[in-house]
This record gives sequence, C-alpha cells and structure tokens, in this order.
Amino acid sequence: MSQTVDILPLLAVTRKASTQLAFADARTKIAVLHRLAELLIEQTPIIIGENAKDLAQMDPQDPMRDRLLLTAARIEALAASLHDVAALPDPSGQVLLDKVLSNGLKLQKISVPLGVVGVIYESRPNVTIDVAALCIRSGNAAVLRGGTDAWFTNQVLVGLIHEALLSQELPADLVRLLPTDRSHVTTLLQAAKYIDVIIPRGSEALIQRVRRESLVPTIETGAGVCHTYVAESAKLEMAVPIVVNAKVSRPSVCNSLDTVIVHRSQCKSFVQKVAADFISYQVQIFADAAAFAELEAIQYPFLHRAEVADFGREFLDFACSIKVVDDLAEALNHIDQYSSRHSEAIVTEDASEAQVFLQAVDAAAVYWNASTRFTDGGVFDLGAEIGISTQKLHARGPFALEKLVTEKWVIQGAGQVR
Repeated sequence: MSQTVDILPLLAVTRKASTQLAFADARTKIAVLHRLAELLIEQTPIIIGENAKDLAQMDPQDPMRDRLLLTAARIEALAASLHDVAALPDPSGQVLLDKVLSNGLKLQKISVPLGVVGVIYESRPNVTIDVAALCIRSGNAAVLRGGTDAWFTNQVLVGLIHEALLSQELPADLVRLLPTDRSHVTTLLQAAKYIDVIIPRGSEALIQRVRRESLVPTIETGAGVCHTYVAESAKLEMAVPIVVNAKVSRPSVCNSLDTVIVHRSQCKSFVQKVAADFISYQVQIFADAAAFAELEAIQYPFLHRAEVADFGREFLDFACSIKVVDDLAEALNHIDQYSSRHSEAIVTEDASEAQVFLQAVDAAAVYWNASTRFTDGGVFDLGAEIGISTQKLHARGPFALEKLVTEKWVIQGAGQVR
C-alpha cells in the first residue's frame, strides 16, 4: 500500500497523456463511461471482495465504515451515475463569446479542460469513480490520492477505469492512483509543473494542510458543519422529520446535521417529539442549558451538557448539539459564528422570515423547509460531484462537470499589428 517511489515521473506521464484526452471527441469519452458502467456491474463480486479487505482493517464501530462500504446496490448506483454523466453536455469546447473587433480581429472565448486534476480524499471509494467520470467527460486527466483505508477497493476500481479507457484506445495513464505514502501528498501539493488544480475532500485537518502547503491552486471541499433552525412558526410535524432525516439518514457524510437551533417557544415540544426517533438511533445530544433541562425532564438517555467546542463541531456520527435562541437574529448570529458555509436550513411558516434567512446566511446551499441532506451533485441533476465546495472562487456548492473547465481566448487576424 505505502511505497517509497518517486511520483514526479508518473505525474509527468499523466500530464503528457492529458493532451490526448483533450483532443478526444465526445463520442469516445461517452463510450468510456458506458463501458466503465458495464464493468462495474460485471465485476461487482470482485469489487465487494476487495472492499471486504479494507473493511476488515476498520473498527466495526467506526462511523467512517459506512463511507467505505460498497454494496451491490451502491455499485449499481455508481454505474447509473456514470450513464447520467455520459448524458450531460460536454462543458469543454463551448464557444462562450464570438465577436469581431473594430480593427478586424476575430475574437472567441472557448471553454477548455483544466488539464490535470489532483484529488486527495479519504475513505470513500465512490469518489474514485465520480472523479474519474467527471474528469474523463470534461477532457481532464486525474491524479488520485485515496486513503490507506480504501487501498484495495481503489486499486480494483482504477483497474476497471484503465480497462474502460483502453477499450477506446485512450491511455490508462489518464487516471493515476498514487501510492498512499504520506510523503507523496507533499510532492503532489508542490507539483505545479504537472498538476493544474488540487481538490482536497476529507477532514478539516486535510483541508487545512492543503491550504497551508499547496503551490497548486486549490478548490476546497469536504467539511460540513450544518445547522437546522426550527423557528417559532415552524410546524413540528414537518420540523421533526426534517431534523431526524438530516441527522440519522447518513450521519457520516458532510451534509448531515450537526446542530439544531430551536426557538425558545418550541423547545419543550420539539425535544419531546424528536426524542423517540433519536433514542431509536442512540443519538448523543450535547444540549445547552435550556435544552438540557427539557431533555433531562423526559429522561433522555444519551444526554450531555454542551461545551463551547460542541458548537461548530462536525460530528460525522449519531450525535448533535442543540442551541436554544430567542429570535431569528440570534439564530443567524450563531450560524455565522459556527458554520462551515456548507448547508444551512430553516423550518418556518413565515415566508418573510424565510427570505431573510435565505439571503442572510452565507453558505453554499440554503434550505427552507427541507433537509440539508439534499446537497449532492447527483440529487441536483449534475450527474455526480467531486465534492461540495465551501469557498467562493470558481466553484461553490456541488462541484461537478461544468466547473472542470477554464477559458481560452482565440484571436484570428489578417496581419494586424498594434
């Protein structure tokens, strides 16, 4: 798994191969994705077998295990997403501007692939397929540095990607899986000669490391500290299922709920109604003083007094914090202080209050009367995603196909000089 090798020559080969993909026509790129989808279905038993090797090395109680797990249903969903990406329009080669200047120069602005996309990620082998599909469809090469915990799974998946590329006479070097030696991360972050953009997808620690060390332009994705505000006018028969879904449907993913903010007038009724569902999933609640008193009164079994560190915390598990507020302004202040700018929600029947929330909250995705769990490239009909970007330059929110291009200016003259 961890190999001491010089990866710069490997990156150089992938850089060179990227020019071949940039010239490939749409039909070829689409055929690669359809073939890869077929291979995923055909090789499902082998993929599950390799995935089992990775799972065997992880604590069965580790909440990250769900991210690592591949089942037949999840593999089938990955194959379906490949067909979805193949059906999307190619974002490269689009003429964005076409005009003739007063001096006779013909001016065009054209979308072109970024070139070589480097992605550093942890635990989730589905990212291997998503990144490869999006990069191939948009004409980019991909350099993948997955985590040690998914090494066997990633190896078999990249092998299938190579087989699909070769089926259309494209070089396997277009998608490169790096060894998991930690030193390779530093090399990758400094390889500005070979890599055009770095996308970290994982823990806050990983993202901060990339931000500090990278000489390559980066697009941040991953960490999500997500809130849902249950307002004074919220209908609890709507609010409770939204909160429960946001917390328990897949707690290990970045769009899951971390903090419930509850208007003081709703606190007692809300915790009484949500308690049964949370108890069934053994959700640990870190409650402020007001919420703690109400939960203690009903003898909620998994109750803790919230510390300051429990707000702004990405739990990634069956756990959340609760904050009680007196009005919308206090809720907005709390979100502004602790949000990671990923996904934030309000449950309210007051349309004017909802509009204030949607406009005031600084996040990639904001919701009115819906679960934050919908923040996803596939759900947004983007086919798949590389991640959820929480920054503001180039891409924000689900980072998918249409953001894997840049621009080139093409000027045609007839001897003009300036």
